[in-house]
Amino acid sequence: MREKHLTNTMKIQSVAVILLSILILSFSGAFFLMKKQAFSESENRYLEKFPQLSFKDLKEGKFTSDLQSYLADHFPLRDVFMGVKAETEIALGKREINGIYIADDGYLIEEYKAPKNTEKITGNFGKFFKAVDSADVSLMLVPTAVTIYADKLPAFAPVRSQLETRKEIYEKSGVPPIDCYDALMSAKDEMELYYRTDHHWTSYGAYTAYRAYCEAKGIVPVEMEQLDKKEVATDFKGTIYSKLNDGRIGSDTITIFENPKNSLTVSYLDTKEITDSLYNFDYLDKKDKYSMFLNNIHPLIEITNETADSDKEMVLIKDSYANSMVPFLVNHYKKIYVFDTRYYKKGPSSFIREHPEVTDVLLVYNMNTLDTDLGVGGIY
Repeated sequence: MREKHLTNTMKIQSVAVILLSILILSFSGAFFLMKKQAFSESENRYLEKFPQLSFKDLKEGKFTSDLQSYLADHFPLRDVFMGVKAETEIALGKREINGIYIADDGYLIEEYKAPKNTEKITGNFGKFFKAVDSADVSLMLVPTAVTIYADKLPAFAPVRSQLETRKEIYEKSGVPPIDCYDALMSAKDEMELYYRTDHHWTSYGAYTAYRAYCEAKGIVPVEMEQLDKKEVATDFKGTIYSKLNDGRIGSDTITIFENPKNSLTVSYLDTKEITDSLYNFDYLDKKDKYSMFLNNIHPLIEITNETADSDKEMVLIKDSYANSMVPFLVNHYKKIYVFDTRYYKKGPSSFIREHPEVTDVLLVYNMNTLDTDLGVGGIY
């Protein structure tokens, strides 16, 4: 009887080993045979490329680290396994997963990691400010949901201040600041200022900061009631959702505002496309719906508003946070030049010197991605 039991146990173990071996071989084969994607639409980012082997990188451990990132990015059924992992951990009561906090009221909030490049960023802003003396330059550094909605975070969430870093950059760069923090804090219980599933602010957050800009510049803002309000999407699941892929997490609504009095010409200088709208609604059929604002990423966009309330011209140097702020700024500038210096390689400071008609320059960056924003190095 005992021998029979041992035999059955050995058979079960053998079957388990065979099945496990088949599973490993199947995933290995799938990994090597499947087509590698360069860009993840789900996460709205470029995936890791296979690292180049060098003795220096191998010695310093960089090659191994990069190889691990490459394997993780291209693992078969990666999104499915991410979703299962997140669902399991949330079900077990975990409220922090891979730097994402499961916050109150359905918010997914990214942690603010310790900045490493503050000195370099401060220097770049300072150099730009000194290089531009023909226009009124301002800097708006936007606190993100981790600061404005800190009261929604789990009790154990570590406190790392975006405001201290922001203050240091303002003071050491010398660029006149536009402070939107107080305005956002005052409005946080009245409007949804940030998406629950995405790292961007909503149109309401952008409008709140726009009013702070107007107050600092002595501009009479357009009241929200004067604008046409449209809910263009109710199923938006953004970049933070894509880091968890838990299907039980809800969706966001995207709301836009348009001034019916505006007469716009929007020129995308890289693609030569010309339109009369600040939105590309084709993105509403895609995962990355936020990219409908200003048609995603372009090195330089020229926006003309024939019905603006002044003849002033602005240069806007920014990250993607400013894309949803532009629909409000266009009301006050006959022309706005929008620069994304991650892709515009000539340096906007020389452009400004060549265009003396530019009266105002505004730099807008959010604090959560500022430290790794490669565009800051190209602003001058």
